[in-house]
Amino acid sequence: MTKLFIYFKDYVKESVLGPLFKLLEATLELFVPLVVAAIIDTGIKNGDRSYIIRMCLVLVLLGIAGLVFSVTAQYYAAKASVGFVKKLKQKLFSHIQTFSFTQLDTIGTSTLITRMTSDMNQLQTGVNLALRLLLRSPFVVFGAMIMAFTVDVKAALVFVAAIPVLSAVVFGIMVWCIPLFRKVQEKLDQLMSLARENLTGVRVIRAFSIEESEIKNFEENNDQLTRMQKHVGRISSLMNPVTYVIINMAVIVLVYTGAVRVEAGIITQGAVVALYNYMSQILVELIKLANLIINITRSVACGNRIQAVLDIKPDIEENHGTPETIKTDIIVEFKNVYLRYKNAGDYSLSNINLKVRRGETIGIIGGTGSGKSSLVNLIPRFYDVTSGEVIVDGVNVKDYPVEELRRKIAVVPQKAVLFRGTVRDNIRWGKNDASDEEIYEALAVSQAKEMVEPKGGLDFEIEQGGRNLSGGQKQRLTIARALVKKPEILILDDSASALDFATDAALRKAIRQMQHTTTVFVVSQRTSSIQYADNIIVLDDGQVAGIGKHDELMQSCSVYREIYESQFKKEDA
Repeated sequence: MTKLFIYFKDYVKESVLGPLFKLLEATLELFVPLVVAAIIDTGIKNGDRSYIIRMCLVLVLLGIAGLVFSVTAQYYAAKASVGFVKKLKQKLFSHIQTFSFTQLDTIGTSTLITRMTSDMNQLQTGVNLALRLLLRSPFVVFGAMIMAFTVDVKAALVFVAAIPVLSAVVFGIMVWCIPLFRKVQEKLDQLMSLARENLTGVRVIRAFSIEESEIKNFEENNDQLTRMQKHVGRISSLMNPVTYVIINMAVIVLVYTGAVRVEAGIITQGAVVALYNYMSQILVELIKLANLIINITRSVACGNRIQAVLDIKPDIEENHGTPETIKTDIIVEFKNVYLRYKNAGDYSLSNINLKVRRGETIGIIGGTGSGKSSLVNLIPRFYDVTSGEVIVDGVNVKDYPVEELRRKIAVVPQKAVLFRGTVRDNIRWGKNDASDEEIYEALAVSQAKEMVEPKGGLDFEIEQGGRNLSGGQKQRLTIARALVKKPEILILDDSASALDFATDAALRKAIRQMQHTTTVFVVSQRTSSIQYADNIIVLDDGQVAGIGKHDELMQSCSVYREIYESQFKKEDA
């Protein structure tokens, strides 16, 4: 958590002025009982109305000045806390972008979302409260005790006895509650993860008619959270009655002592009222301090969880030098490549050796789980090989700066992902400065131009996730987004699965006819999508079962032949 304080460096002034103005407000508050005492002892006792009015005006001025100081303190505290969290969010988001796919899979999307949202909000609240109240409450407690001694030493000894007892009760309950609050926060994280999972998979839940079981599961988790919150709430609710009992007992002793000393003519009635007000201030501030520390404890826990993510070092070690590429005929080469995912029991890819010539179209096919996506994900270095080498333009992908490597490559993933905005905005993810002409060219190749034009052209608004588009329409736009980049290597990872055969064939023909020379990797479950490729790689259980053209593989590769016949088996006459 302490490592996060570096993000305060641009808000040092605000972090100092916020508590300072709060202390000024607290100082004025400490003078209020003395003014009230003066009104009682001088104004009321002597029947001096003008004095009473003057002192009341002093109270009003103290109140106005205190309000100004309080608002100013809130402004600086808010500016510092919001600015601090803004910088921290930017840092966390950019740090997450450096994670490999392995790390993202291990940490989990829901965890990272929680860190970016609820944890950040709790941290911002804690910082704001700390800047305003962390110094103010102890200052008022000890200030009130000191001011009580200036009124009457003997009566103020009641404060010396009451404050340690009050502090013990308040902080004892706080220490009891803190670990329980942590458990509540962890349970809340679990509930948020469950809610996100259900909302994301609502179509699947409805398709299998398991709404009732999921609702029951959510209700059970929600009930557990409620019970935990009630338990910690009951414990923390002890604070008010116990502290009020102690403070009222102290007030009784204080009033009795004050009455005796007033009767003896040692102190005045106004002094007793002032002492009572100081006792009330101490009670209020101790309860504030306890609640503040609980909030700060939650915030520290959230800060530690954020720091834990920031402490994770990207497992992709990036070379920041500029490698000397070799423009040979071979653009991609796999040398004895093995890949095993983290915590996996066996290799997903084993002993992969192949060479791909520049400008070729390579088809990749195989059964479910055969390693097709794993193979192409090694080229842009989404995952690092366990052993062996992946070479692009004569250079190991590990020797490239990641940005330079991925500048050569465009990937269209299995799941079509679009962002809220216009068609133009979405396509420009592939190339920031793409002109409308270039965008239309990419749309034409991806067979999306005729689909976009009736909807309003490039200004057509796409909803989040492409909710207002069909599966095939989303896939064609994601392909256009990759094509506008005019990459050296284009990876289509089963990205035409929602297209009909005619559109799929037209897409493949348009890609072949592009003026820009591109090496294309087509991952597909359909043999029709890859049968005209220059080379077809057949994978079976993470190993190469065959490499060649369609006709060759039909003769030499039983795995490919089985896949083809399962899709094009002729019925007996």
